[in-house]
Amino acid sequence: MASQRFQQTSVLIANTFAFTMCFMVWTMFGEIGVPIAEELGLNGTQFGILTAVPILTGALSRLPLGAMTDQYGGRPVFFIILLLIIPAVWLVQFATQYWQLLTLGAFIGLAGGAFSVGITYTAKWFESDRQGLAMGIFGAGNAGAAVTKFIAPTVIVMLGWQAVPNIYAVIMLITAILFWFFTYTNPAHRSTRKVSLREQVKILNDPKVWKYCQYYSLVFGGYVGVSLWLTRYYMTEYGFGIQLAAVVATIFVLPSGVIRAFGGWLSDRFGAHNVTWTCLWASLIALFIMSYPETHYSVEAAGGAGRVEFGFGIPVWLFTAALFVVGIAWGIGKASVFKYLSNEYHENLGLVSGIVGLAGGLGGFLLPIMFGALVDITGIATTVWMLCFGITLVSIIWMWWTERRSPVITRGSSAQALQMESSEESAYRT
Repeated sequence: MASQRFQQTSVLIANTFAFTMCFMVWTMFGEIGVPIAEELGLNGTQFGILTAVPILTGALSRLPLGAMTDQYGGRPVFFIILLLIIPAVWLVQFATQYWQLLTLGAFIGLAGGAFSVGITYTAKWFESDRQGLAMGIFGAGNAGAAVTKFIAPTVIVMLGWQAVPNIYAVIMLITAILFWFFTYTNPAHRSTRKVSLREQVKILNDPKVWKYCQYYSLVFGGYVGVSLWLTRYYMTEYGFGIQLAAVVATIFVLPSGVIRAFGGWLSDRFGAHNVTWTCLWASLIALFIMSYPETHYSVEAAGGAGRVEFGFGIPVWLFTAALFVVGIAWGIGKASVFKYLSNEYHENLGLVSGIVGLAGGLGGFLLPIMFGALVDITGIATTVWMLCFGITLVSIIWMWWTERRSPVITRGSSAQALQMESSEESAYRT
């Protein structure tokens, strides 16, 4: 029989790989949606809805899937999800109408729901002082969004967009087989009681859950929404082709996904609050730079000598540099938010992670639609970053108001950080 350490490692690797492939599939409409929009004549709002529908169903499924994981264990639930999404992915290549794509996209959204299953399944295999790192490594599967940006555009150019879902279906079948043979079941991880709907609703009475939902709707929902929008943004704003736009977009997508493991380590070492606070401020500053629109000025010269005209805009290199900072900040923040949860809700982590994951998924669902609507209404492409700036500012104000902590990172154990956070939260409520 395999040792405990071997089982931990095998589960972590298989879990992370399966989630990476799920995320790849979950965000594929961000790439194949571009030629589909051209074929069907979709406007910005319709494109946003197409990319966002899988995100919605992925978000809505996270709560029940998280509760099921607490009761039945992560291995069978995750495996069933992998099997269910394969036919939906394969059928996308035959869709010829908008409603058909939306329907299939809704089923594909289960791939995003796998997050609340995998994060709980992973955490329960590790000791509390190693859970942050383990969950961060698993969460690095977000980099699947970067995988699809490397694969899908090349396949689209060479074989057409219909080949992408065909290839992805085969990849998911192989993933399901590998997952089953390289993971293990631990009956001790299962709950002995069924979580009722009343208990699910009751947890929402905890104000901290709502706060963590807000944080995650930004760092994860923003990551998903921006990932889906970036290829189109680079094409329309900077005139890039689809392949170049997708490759440049990975400067945001790939580091933000991979660095989540480092974010878990930082959260174990410095505490969830300090890491999250720093990440929010870094992203706020970068988003301020990205929000500046292309502007032209006309100034009346002295003495009636005519007008002086000049313009200013954010060049692509500066925009991409700021985007990289946002990606790093959000990637670390995704891990630090879940460190809060593993510290405070260990007994019902699946349920709470499902709620917080639902909020993050809803953010990823709403943002592409809001991006499209803002651009359609204003005609200003940078309004999408203005929106992200506003959401980040709300998160910072909420954190300051409820936690009353110094933003300076100080060394200390996660247990000390948790004790400080809990005592200050209690003092504030009193």
